[in-house]
Amino acid sequence: MPALVTLGQAALESGWGAHAPGFNFFGIKAKASMPENMRQLLKTKEVMSRPDAKFPEVISVTPRPDGKYDYVVRDWFRVYPDAATAFSEHGSFLARNKRYAKAFAVTHDPYAFATEVARAGYATGPTYGRELHAVMRMIEKAGGG
Repeated sequence: MPALVTLGQAALESGWGAHAPGFNFFGIKAKASMPENMRQLLKTKEVMSRPDAKFPEVISVTPRPDGKYDYVVRDWFRVYPDAATAFSEHGSFLARNKRYAKAFAVTHDPYAFATEVARAGYATGPTYGRELHAVMRMIEKAGGG
């Protein structure tokens, strides 16, 4: 998987590393059935197409002009023992989930890879792909890609 995408997602999802509780730099969700030491309940924002989406805790639901709904919720997220494990697991997570298969067909092009990851639903925000591309460009300009 392209390193630039890994760096871009880590920066975007964690606010450049400022918000990575449990070393979860990538905003990877957890299942409620996972062992307690592997999950944490965190406040997050989601954009959903239905007003009755289910989460462990719904704080607010606000209709959007585009017909979707902005949610503020608490949801389960993965916990990792350290940053190295989180970065390693990120690539494995994408590779083992069939919905990201189109991304792995374009590993030679980080921007196409990022677009396919966004299209596959990595995040619920409708501008996630554009935001990820912008962060990737910033990393490239800084010499990190």
